[in-house]
Amino acid sequence: MRAGTLTTAVLALSACNLAPTVQAPPLSVPAQITPANGLPTTPVEWNEAAMAPTLALTDWVQDERLRQLLTQALGQNRSLQQAILNVERARAVYGISRANQLPTIGLSSQASRTRTAADLSSSGQSTELNQFTVQLGITAFELDFWGRVRNLSEAALQQYLAQTEVQQNVRLTLIGDVVQAWLNLAADQQRLRLARDTLAAREKAYTLTQRMHELGATSGLVLAQNQTTVDAARLDVAATTSQIAKDRHALELLTGGPVDDALLPLPSDSLDRYVAVVMQAPASLPSSVLLRRPDIHAAEHQLRAMNANIGVARANFFPRINLTAAIGTGSRALSALFGAGNGTWSFGPALTLPIFDGGANQANLRVAEVDRDLAVNAYDRAVQTAFREVADSLADRLTWEARLAAATALVAANQKALDLSNARFKAGTDNYLSVLDAQRTLYQAQQQLIGLRLAEQINRVALYKALGGDAPQPQ
Repeated sequence: MRAGTLTTAVLALSACNLAPTVQAPPLSVPAQITPANGLPTTPVEWNEAAMAPTLALTDWVQDERLRQLLTQALGQNRSLQQAILNVERARAVYGISRANQLPTIGLSSQASRTRTAADLSSSGQSTELNQFTVQLGITAFELDFWGRVRNLSEAALQQYLAQTEVQQNVRLTLIGDVVQAWLNLAADQQRLRLARDTLAAREKAYTLTQRMHELGATSGLVLAQNQTTVDAARLDVAATTSQIAKDRHALELLTGGPVDDALLPLPSDSLDRYVAVVMQAPASLPSSVLLRRPDIHAAEHQLRAMNANIGVARANFFPRINLTAAIGTGSRALSALFGAGNGTWSFGPALTLPIFDGGANQANLRVAEVDRDLAVNAYDRAVQTAFREVADSLADRLTWEARLAAATALVAANQKALDLSNARFKAGTDNYLSVLDAQRTLYQAQQQLIGLRLAEQINRVALYKALGGDAPQPQ
């Protein structure tokens, strides 16, 4: 009866865990992400099962060259490799902490031969002593009555899981950065083509004006004004050429090595052919979609790790029992080492009870509790940041069609204005300043249209990232 009661008590103590119960706090954001703010929207129902395929990387990235470049980046980018190594390290640390829950069993053997001088011997004669031992033992195994070792292992596990989510977040960020760098290069190539076409047109106009000036049909002022437009276009060509080189360098850094020319966009490509629209902009989305994001998963695992550390700090207030034991055999003759009656054993439990530590344990507990509160705050901040990113991306998605249509119409209107200004100047009914102003306005409108097309594509990238991308979701 007593033995059964003792066994039950030991099992109850071994199941004790002083860590507080933990669960992810409720989302500290509104239940719905509503980006419309009165703008007209097309009702779209969020369906996780239907939405997931549109987040697949191979479906989202439409250009085969860009897919190949992403494959290169995912294989060679140093930041991603660093994240992968951090995961491997966290896994190894977890393996160590998990092993600490089990006793360490070791086999040791020892042989010695000792000669004692006659003057030191009680018999007055020199003696020789042989000793052989073999032992199997457990060294300083902690009996985890208060869950200290288990909570250390749990904290290491949650740190490992957090690192896996950090790796996924680095991967997602890398995908977005590569696509955005590609888009920047494509847009700058179109800007360069526009600048070169503009330069050619202005040089042609300058040559015509120069001939007119030589014939006395126009003034030197008009010739000088023409020259300024040529120089401005030449400056834009040089600046854009330099920017394209920088865009190429950015891609090489992200992909971890040289980029084949065959994988680069062409100046003739349309900017809207690279990245598919992730989804139509709905009037609202449930905030639960934020839980797809790896950065929020990482923040939750960090919270659980800090919570486990509280259990470790609380366990330090209680006695710690370490067990050292060994069983083996010993003999003065090697031939009799495993003979009958030569067995040996030792059993050495050690109890450590904190009595006075100057408040160190209490301070450590307070540190663990504050770390847990900081982790809760970091989780809330990650959720709120995610909420804003999704809402901002969706709000932009609502107006892109109208903005691009307006920018396209503006280019057409400015082109018509330039044609009319040229006709009026040639007819002598207007001065050349109106032509210069029309040229400048058209060029700005064309640059603006390229910039808007780039920004619209980048918005698709931002929405893909804000919704958690194609990272695998925990079951």
